[in-house]
Amino acid sequence: MRTSFVDEPGTFRPMLRLTWPVLLEQVLHLLVGFTDMWLTGNFLQHEAYVAAMALMIYALWLTGNVFNFIALGSTALVARFVGARDFKMADRVMNQSIVSGFLWSLLLMAFALPLAGYFPRLMGLEGLASEAAHRYLVIELCVLPAVMVERVAVACLRAAGDTVSGLVVMAIVNLVNIAASYSLCQGLGPLPQLGWTGIALGTAIGHCGGACILLGLLACGRAGFHLRPAAMRPDLDLIRRILRIGIPGGTDVLLVSFCHLIFLRIILSLGDVAAAAHGVAIQIEALGYMPGGAFQVSAATMAGQYLGARDPARARRSAWMACGVASAVMSLAGAVFYIQAVPLASFFLSGDAGEVVPLAAEILQVVAFAMVPLAILMVLIGALRGAGDTRIPLLLNVFGVIFFRVPLALLLAHGAIHVPFLDVTFHGAGLGVIGAWYAAITDIVVRCILMTLRFRHDGWLAMQV
Repeated sequence: MRTSFVDEPGTFRPMLRLTWPVLLEQVLHLLVGFTDMWLTGNFLQHEAYVAAMALMIYALWLTGNVFNFIALGSTALVARFVGARDFKMADRVMNQSIVSGFLWSLLLMAFALPLAGYFPRLMGLEGLASEAAHRYLVIELCVLPAVMVERVAVACLRAAGDTVSGLVVMAIVNLVNIAASYSLCQGLGPLPQLGWTGIALGTAIGHCGGACILLGLLACGRAGFHLRPAAMRPDLDLIRRILRIGIPGGTDVLLVSFCHLIFLRIILSLGDVAAAAHGVAIQIEALGYMPGGAFQVSAATMAGQYLGARDPARARRSAWMACGVASAVMSLAGAVFYIQAVPLASFFLSGDAGEVVPLAAEILQVVAFAMVPLAILMVLIGALRGAGDTRIPLLLNVFGVIFFRVPLALLLAHGAIHVPFLDVTFHGAGLGVIGAWYAAITDIVVRCILMTLRFRHDGWLAMQV
């Protein structure tokens, strides 16, 4: 395993070497959702399908996040062991992470599949939108083990310093997804024309292909890892060690994801037009925060490896440097969102989408002002998690989302909110989906300030993993 960079001088070059493949990988990963949304908006051309896809984007995000219980713990431990040059233990962590993730995915499938039909209705979708979302969700839940492999295997490779493998795999996944989704949606050649179901099947096929490639890479010794049955016999002590770090971080992500679903539920209650505009804006916004996600990964890897090498000064410096570069890049993205909002929103929709495009464009112009605090928030969360500090970010994230995003969204989006058990009516601003996004930006700014204060405290430098 020759992926430790702790002996290299400086921090800027290692940061860029880690970041650029992850950024390209994030672009390719985003294309999965882009492809599904573009096919839905341009070939199915129905607001109900676009609203269903808006919910599915969140659902797929949540589905991937359930494996952060394993992936975040693996990231911190592998990075520490690689930084300390204990490559044998890093390899054991990878093997135990894969077997733990596989068992976890089977439990999730057993729990989620019988309840899949209730989820769209619980989130406020009705009729065709609800039925379409249910059908899509069932197909994706059937490939949860493949999604797990993508999350956990790539997390281990990144923590070891190999960010190129994830890039290559996601390129293949996207090619498979685009080809399969388009072919099955349109019925090319001998294939049946499955429409919406074809889009879902194409996405599932892409995930399965990516998982097979990653397992092959790990089995063949990529980044010094060796996936083998003997090392996959459950080691309860090591699994507990992984989960001791991963559970707070995973709980953080899941609770925030759950709060985001409540936020989405507020938007879905505003009707299909608001839901469709929100879904389109989310896909475009993801282009802007991808650099934050890439620098978040590099900050986590560098913090973990530098702390493993007992060099806290470089761990701290690398995180601040990542914050600066990510902020500069994302501020440029925000400027593009503000200036080119209408053309960007129009890309996803054709036909009768007259109400959706201007509303999505207005959302993008609001989002533009959140890019810099979002960049700082994402990078510092990555650095803290890479160091093994997952409990404090959990508390700060939940505080911001629960006490700012959700209640403010209710008050700003709706004109009046009646609470039956209190028999009280609260009067809101009635700004609709735009008001909900004002609430989201307020939450991002608050959490950015809180996370910066935590990072400056330096308690994370002494974390034991």
